[in-house]
Amino acid sequence: MTGSNMSDALANAICERCRARFDPTERIVNSNGELYHENCFVCAQCFRQFPDGLFYDFEGRKYCEHDFQMLFAPCCGECGEFIIGRVIKAMNNNWHPECFRCELCNVVLADLGFVKNAGRKELTADARELKGELYCLPCHDKMGIPICGACRRPIEGRVVNALGKQWHVEHFVCAKCEKPFLGHRHYEKKGLAYCETHYNQLFGDVCYNCSHVIEGDVVSALNKAWCVNCFSCSTCNIKLTLKNKFVEFDMKPVCKKCYEKFPLELKKRLKKLSDLTSKKTQPKALDLNSA
Repeated sequence: MTGSNMSDALANAICERCRARFDPTERIVNSNGELYHENCFVCAQCFRQFPDGLFYDFEGRKYCEHDFQMLFAPCCGECGEFIIGRVIKAMNNNWHPECFRCELCNVVLADLGFVKNAGRKELTADARELKGELYCLPCHDKMGIPICGACRRPIEGRVVNALGKQWHVEHFVCAKCEKPFLGHRHYEKKGLAYCETHYNQLFGDVCYNCSHVIEGDVVSALNKAWCVNCFSCSTCNIKLTLKNKFVEFDMKPVCKKCYEKFPLELKKRLKKLSDLTSKKTQPKALDLNSA
């Protein structure tokens, strides 16, 4: 472009800030193709010229370093200084990568213990959070604090020990229905835990007495399943079969001999209960009317 053409172009140009034309003799600031009067090339916040020409461009506006930090830069949760550049977001705070360290061994966790997930930084198996402090996995393990086998977070209250792991009470659930056991009996199969209902549905009958899967013959009595060797009098422990006479007491079988030793008042109550449920009793159950 000749001097004449350049003068013509400047004569038609306008300042990006004040939208006024330029005087041919004045100094013009060119910032990435945008032209400014020298006095118009200033911070959008404090309206001062940029020290050493250094500025930050954010959403189409230019800011000096101080105002950019005050307006947009997060503060580090460790040192309290503004963060320019890479930011680690964790534990509801912002951190310089070099400030994000294990509380015990001081190892930097920015790359060791975090991965990018859905645009955020999240704890992985390499880092643990406890009471607002961050620890690398080796240091956390030395503290002897159990980790939940489900959520991989520290357990600070009641611990469930099962399947070779430790669990929050609310996270130890049936592998099928996902309902917490909350202290109720569970059944294990191939490293998973099941409630009685779904264990039976998936793998077969479970003995009411020993809680193991019944691999041989099943004794069906009192609306329950029993191993042959587990079906016995709950009082004297003598082995029973369906050919023996027995009565249900406390949801367990009692042989005729032990039943006859019961107090008279108890036998009357059992007889009354038997009469009310006579249509549902087992065919081989003891006839209380003849006892």
